[in-house]
Amino acid sequence: MRATRTTLTVTAVALLAVVLGGCAAGGDAAGDDGGSSFVYATGEPDHLTPGRQTVAFTQVQSLFAPLVSVDADNEITYVQAESVESDDNVTWTVSLRDGWTFQDDSPVTAQSYVDAWNYTATAANAFENSGQLAAVVGYDELNPVEGEPTATELSGLAVVDDTTFTVQLSHADSQFPLQLSQGQTAFYPMPESAYDDMDAYDRQPVGNGPYEMTEPWVDDAEFTVARWDDYQGDDAAEVERITYRSYSDQNTAYTDVLAGNADVLFLPASKMTSAEADFGDRLWSFDAPGIDYLGFPLTDERYSDVRVRQAISMSIDRDAVNEAVYGGLYEPATAFTPSAMEGTPEGLCGEFCEFDPDAAQELLAEAGGFDGTMEIVYPGGSGLDSLFEAYANQIRQNLGVDDVVAKPSTDWAEYYQGLVDRTTAGPHFGHWGALYVSQQNTLRSLFTEAGGCYDCTWYSSPEVDSLLDQADQAATPEEATDAYRAVQERVLEDFPVAPTFSDKYSYVTSEKIATMPQSAGSPIVQGITLK
Repeated sequence: MRATRTTLTVTAVALLAVVLGGCAAGGDAAGDDGGSSFVYATGEPDHLTPGRQTVAFTQVQSLFAPLVSVDADNEITYVQAESVESDDNVTWTVSLRDGWTFQDDSPVTAQSYVDAWNYTATAANAFENSGQLAAVVGYDELNPVEGEPTATELSGLAVVDDTTFTVQLSHADSQFPLQLSQGQTAFYPMPESAYDDMDAYDRQPVGNGPYEMTEPWVDDAEFTVARWDDYQGDDAAEVERITYRSYSDQNTAYTDVLAGNADVLFLPASKMTSAEADFGDRLWSFDAPGIDYLGFPLTDERYSDVRVRQAISMSIDRDAVNEAVYGGLYEPATAFTPSAMEGTPEGLCGEFCEFDPDAAQELLAEAGGFDGTMEIVYPGGSGLDSLFEAYANQIRQNLGVDDVVAKPSTDWAEYYQGLVDRTTAGPHFGHWGALYVSQQNTLRSLFTEAGGCYDCTWYSSPEVDSLLDQADQAATPEEATDAYRAVQERVLEDFPVAPTFSDKYSYVTSEKIATMPQSAGSPIVQGITLK
């Protein structure tokens, strides 16, 4: 399935970038013009069009406003939307706040959303975030598994009037309003002017958000966004300008922020143990909707017995790894979704996520032991060496397997291709950072064949699929929590991955930054204030 495969690959790359932090080269001191501005040290964007970006979340979210936002307590607040309602969780009515405009002064209307979603979903446009719209009726006709598309628009979208449109889903889904939040940028609108020249628009997009572009983005060059004074949202920008500066070396970026030459940086993994000493209260660590895990080559007979996978998990001292590698910033995982996720059944993993070397060795012996070399595989060049060397050492020492080695790939591309080709030789790196704060996103992405990271886990089950369908259709949040727990309990029986850590997304800032509000683990850039 072309669209799903494309989305899957770039999403995995994007999420790795989120975990490992920003990249690129230093520049002038932050705010040396004396104005109200700061420098955000980050990676080179791939695209600035919402339906295309996969590693430019921060930049795009400063230029566009979502229909809804989810705050730090996982509560929905309306932004561009006035309401998102349904009587049956299948057909949803989206009502927009009147009076909003794009930064070219054209009105934001229901048609703006319908046109943007149709363009993003159309296979011929090859937009990377197309799959976020897969549940809308008509998506399969635009993106057939075989043959040519049989439609030019999503039949599940209908404009009612200038401020109202309806969305028909292919199945009942109580989580749909959460999917419209800031993380899923395929749901953002675009103005009519965008379609005149999409390549030019990608370089200088016109949005409906708190900041606007002051110049086109040029490869390998920083660019600045300015506060848009006509923004209609309640979350107006606090600072006049943000300069996004790309770094090719995250350690250089770290040094620049420490020296005050840049102001905000996602904390590189290699600096987690030193950040508190270096930055003190300028280290910001937020609960995040991300989960780390060890995946397994389920087609390898040596790992086919669930007891082998459970024993490997039990041989890892997560608390010791957290202190040694993450400086105590992370939290050992106890379920298949992160602790920050609403309704996560903490403690579900039980003994299989607890350090118990004696029980681990007994379990492995019951399974017949382990023959040959156990390779612990991870993407090379990504700052994960110390983590995976720690895993290898612990498994060797605590499980009694003599030959355990940490094996990096040449780079991310080689690593990911091994997953796709099913040639990965042993327990391996895994991460999923949810794009919206529902267990649905993580569970469907990791444990269904149509999920965005099925190639990461190699696991699906008809029973899990059925239980997820039931959970999606739950009538109340309480029923949904119980239903998603049932999904996790069924996954636990097969233990296809070993949860390791619930992520904390951490940032370091210069002395210039006073406050840094967050949502879903990431800074709300328009809310950052200066001293």
